[in-house]
Amino acid sequence: MADQLSIVDKTANPAPLGLMGFGMTTVLLNLHNANIIGLSAMILTMGIFYGGAAQVIAGIMEWKKGNTFATTAFTSYGMFWLTLVGLWILPDMGFGKAVAVDDAGLTAYLFMWGLFTLVLFIGTFKLTRALQVVFGTLTILFFLLAYEHTLTGELRHTIGHIAGYEGIFCGLSAIYTGLAQVINEVYGKKLLPL
Repeated sequence: MADQLSIVDKTANPAPLGLMGFGMTTVLLNLHNANIIGLSAMILTMGIFYGGAAQVIAGIMEWKKGNTFATTAFTSYGMFWLTLVGLWILPDMGFGKAVAVDDAGLTAYLFMWGLFTLVLFIGTFKLTRALQVVFGTLTILFFLLAYEHTLTGELRHTIGHIAGYEGIFCGLSAIYTGLAQVINEVYGKKLLPL
């Protein structure tokens, strides 16, 4: 019987790409939610290309590596960014204008993403502390945003601002996690804790 060949995976770690796409886009959107910058084509474009497409690519690369958690997370959140941008721009382009999403619809949409993220957060208990922070704060962010859309007046404005600042922290934690993986890999040792 011939010796079995073992295949060594020498492909790059796609997680930093996905974490950076998620993190940078999340920070930019939440600068808007915190009322620091306006919602502009810059945020929409980041949502389509870096938050959306780059994360889907990272998810496909994680699939090749056999990482179910990262495949599910990156592909799903990439699609989140694409659907979110679609919710904002498709009605203005004449698609679904008569059925544009209302607060009840956005509450349901954001709540479902929060529920999904909560389950992934539970999965991070077997992973790194850094990923626990990313997914824990993202769970809180989705539920805050869902709650915001059930409110009116000053309380809605306040919850939106709180969500914005919490989302900036969430995005920065993802950026840190992605860049720490890059730095640790480049230097071949743990320089930045995960």
